[in-house]
Amino acid sequence: MSPAPQGLDPEQLRGHLDRERPGLVSGPLSARLIQGGRSNLTYTVTDGTSHWVVRRPPLGHVLATAHDMKREHRVISALAPTEVPVPRPVLLCEDESVMGSPFYVMEFVDGTPYRTAEQLAALGPARTRDAVLSLVDTLVDLHAVDPESVGLGDFGRPEGFLDRQLRRWGKQLDASRNRELPGIDELHATLGRSLPPSPAAAVIHGDYRLDNVLIGADDRITAVLDWEMSTLGDPLTDLGLLVMYSRPLDLPGSPISTTASAPGHPSPDELIERYAGRSGRDTSAISWYTAFAWFKLAVILEGIHYRYTLGQTVGAGFDRIGDLVPVFIEHGLTTLQEG
Repeated sequence: MSPAPQGLDPEQLRGHLDRERPGLVSGPLSARLIQGGRSNLTYTVTDGTSHWVVRRPPLGHVLATAHDMKREHRVISALAPTEVPVPRPVLLCEDESVMGSPFYVMEFVDGTPYRTAEQLAALGPARTRDAVLSLVDTLVDLHAVDPESVGLGDFGRPEGFLDRQLRRWGKQLDASRNRELPGIDELHATLGRSLPPSPAAAVIHGDYRLDNVLIGADDRITAVLDWEMSTLGDPLTDLGLLVMYSRPLDLPGSPISTTASAPGHPSPDELIERYAGRSGRDTSAISWYTAFAWFKLAVILEGIHYRYTLGQTVGAGFDRIGDLVPVFIEHGLTTLQEG
C-alpha cells in the first residue's frame, strides 16, 4: 500500500466513516492526492472495491471564509436533487480532531477534466463542440434552480453584488501594488461607472470553466466540481467568465487554462447566443461581465506576481506571470470599448 498523502490519514478517516456510516467501507483505505496548489485539497480514497473523494482546506493557516467545507458541502447537497450534475455528498465532518481540519466526503464520479487545447483536440471538432455547448447548457440549468426551493435562499447577499465584487477586487489590487500597471485603474473605474442592472439572483458557481467539470464518455458533463466560490449573485458573472476563457490567448507560460484554440470549440458569440436562447436572459451587457472577468484575472495574476517578487512562490513559471498582467488589462479595456 502506498504511503498516506500529506493531510489525510486513511486509518483516522476509516474510523470516522465506520462510526458515522457503518457498513460503507469494507476494508482498509488508501488515499491519493489528485489536486493541490492554492485551492482546497482533493483526494481519491478507496477500500479496493468502492471509491470516494475527500475535500479539505490547504495545509497550514487559511482564512475560514475562503475554504469553507460546510459551504461547499451545503451547495452540492442542495443541488444533488436538481438537474445540475454534482457528486452525491456522503458526509461533512467539522470535528478537526479527525483530520486536523474540517472535511467532507462525496461520491467518486467518472469523467475527464479537460485542461488543455491539446487534450480537447483529441476528441475531434464535433465532440469538442458538443462538450463545450454542454458546458453552457449545464450553466443554464444551474441558473434555473430556484434558491429558495433547494434551501439556499440565504446562501449569499445578492443586493449590490456587482458593486461589492468590484470593490473587493479593487482592494485586492491595492494589496498587491508594487509597480505601475498602465490601464488597470482606468479599467476599474470604467467598470464602476457602467455597472449594469443585475437580473434576478441565482446560485452561481464563481469559477465556471471547462476544467472545473468532468466530461463523460458521451461528451456530457457528469459533475460540476470546485464550488468553493459559489454564492447567490448575478448569474451573468458566470457567463462572462466562461466567455473570457473561451477566447484563445496563445500566450506561452500562461497559468490560465484555456482550451479555446481546440478545433471545433464554439466562439464566444456562439456561447452567448446558446445561453441567451436557452435561459431567456438578456445578455446585451455581456461585454461588461467579460471585461470584469479580465480585470479579476489580472488582479489575481498580479497577486501571484507580487508574491513571486517577495520570494513567496515555489515552482516553475512564476517568473513569467507578471508579463501576462498587461495583456489581461488590455483585453479588458478592448472588451469594454467593443461593447
